[in-house]
Amino acid sequence: MEDLLALKTKNVAGNIRKVREFRDYTQDYLAAKLKISQNAYSKIELGYSKLTIERMFQIASILEIDVTHLITLEPAALLKTISEEELVVAHK
Repeated sequence: MEDLLALKTKNVAGNIRKVREFRDYTQDYLAAKLKISQNAYSKIELGYSKLTIERMFQIASILEIDVTHLITLEPAALLKTISEEELVVAHK
């Protein structure tokens, strides 16, 4: 059970990093938006810090992504979903 929880936590942290990189944002940028240090933000992406629900929603908002995507999707599926959603928005 603990191993599964640790794996899911790492997956969320990895998804945050993947979306940040996809958006071409730096850790410094997200840290500034969250009003935390770059070091503190880095710990979020590495899975060393426990994420509160509030913080996860803040990050999702900055990254312009639905928070459920960060929780439920694997990194490859996440980036595919983001790309597809942006194509739909661009064609409107």
